[in-house]
Amino acid sequence: MGDAWIIDAVRTPRGRGKKETGGLSGVHPQELLATCLNGLQHRNGFDPKDVEDVVAGCVTAVGEQGGCVARMSVLAAGWDPEAATGVTINRYCGSGQQAVNFAAMGVMAGQQDLVIGGGVESMSKHPMGADKSGIDGHNSHLRELHPLVPQGISADLIAAREGFSREDVDQYALESQQRAGKAQREGRYDKSILPVADNSGAPILDRDEHVRPETTLEGLAKLPASFEGVGGYVQKGDARTFIEKANSRYPDANIEHVHTAGNSSGIVDGAGAVLIASPGYAQANDLKPRARIVSMATAGDEPIIMLTAPTPASEKALKKAGMNIDDIDVMEINEAFAVVPMKTMRDLKIDHEKVNINGGAIALGHPLGATGAMLLGTALDELERQDKSTALVTMCIGNGMGVASIIERV
Repeated sequence: MGDAWIIDAVRTPRGRGKKETGGLSGVHPQELLATCLNGLQHRNGFDPKDVEDVVAGCVTAVGEQGGCVARMSVLAAGWDPEAATGVTINRYCGSGQQAVNFAAMGVMAGQQDLVIGGGVESMSKHPMGADKSGIDGHNSHLRELHPLVPQGISADLIAAREGFSREDVDQYALESQQRAGKAQREGRYDKSILPVADNSGAPILDRDEHVRPETTLEGLAKLPASFEGVGGYVQKGDARTFIEKANSRYPDANIEHVHTAGNSSGIVDGAGAVLIASPGYAQANDLKPRARIVSMATAGDEPIIMLTAPTPASEKALKKAGMNIDDIDVMEINEAFAVVPMKTMRDLKIDHEKVNINGGAIALGHPLGATGAMLLGTALDELERQDKSTALVTMCIGNGMGVASIIERV
C-alpha cells in the first residue's frame, strides 16, 4: 500500500443559508466547487489534465446541485472536458470527508496519481429534506425493523442518556462561538479560504458570515427548544410519535429537549476540496506535500440514537494507524449538535483543549456535503500553526454511521 499525500486544502467561505440574505445564495453550487478546483490549480500549478478524478460529496443532490455535480463543476471550472472525470457521493453529513478518503484510497492503491476529494452544499437553495426521501425512504418494512427518528431527537436522546443539561450544551455552544470569533479575528482561517467572485471577477464573499462572537449564555438560554414539537409528530401510517419510537429502543431515557438553533450546527452554503497526490507524481511535478493520510475508517452504530459512531470510527482509525488517542495533537469533531463532540470527548478521554480549537459547525455552519473536506483543511492549518504533527477528524452521520481520518504532517 502506497502513501497518499495531501498537497493542499481549500474552501470557500461559509455563507448564511438564507435565500435573500446569504452571501452565497445567488451563486450556483457548481461555481462554488469550481472555485475550489481552480483555487487548488492556481495555488499549486498542476496541469488539470493530470487530475484523474474529482470525488465530491453532496447530500441533497436535487435541482442546481443535482445530477453529477462533481463532473459539472469540472466543466464549470473550464477544465478540459476530455480529461478529469467526476463522481458525486452521498454519505449524509460525512460525504465530504468520505470523498477525500475515497480519493486517497485510489492513490494508496496505486491506481491513481492525482485526485481531488471534496464536496459542496447550497442549503439556501436546497434545504434538508428537499429530496423528499424522509428519514427512512418511506419504507414501511425498514420502519418496523428500526423506528428511525429525526437527528434532533437523537441528539436530545444522547443528552438525556449522558446527563448533559441545557446549560451544558449552551456552554459548549458559547465556547464554539468564542473560539471561532477569535480564530476569525486572528486570521486563522485565511490560509484555506478562497474568496468567491462572480464571472466578471467582482467579489461576492471573502469570509465566513455565520460566526456570532457576540453570543452570550443568557441569549442562548432564551432560545426555544428546536425539536420539542417534532417529538410529538406521527408519520403517516404510524401509530407512534417520534418520542415513543425513541423510547421503544431506550425505555429508560427521560428525554428533555435541550438542543436549539444556538447549540446545533448552522445552515450555510459552501464548498471545499483537498488535492491528493502520490509521492511519485508530487516529486516529479514539484508539488510539496503538507501531510499524508495515515488511516481512515467508517463505523456503524445503533441507528435510533444515530449520532454516536464518531467514537468507534475514531477507535478503528487509531487501531489501523497503530496509535492511541494520546498520539493525536489536534482533533476536529463535527459539531452537528453540541452533544456529539461532548460525548465523543468523554468516550475517548480527550481534552477539549485539543478539540475544535478554532470553533466548529455551531459557530461556522455545516454545509452538509462539504464540511468533511473543510475540517481536514482546518485540522491541517492548525497543525501547521502550532507546529504539531498529527490530527484526527471525525463526523457523525445519519442513520448511525461515523467516519474518521488521521493525517500526519510531512
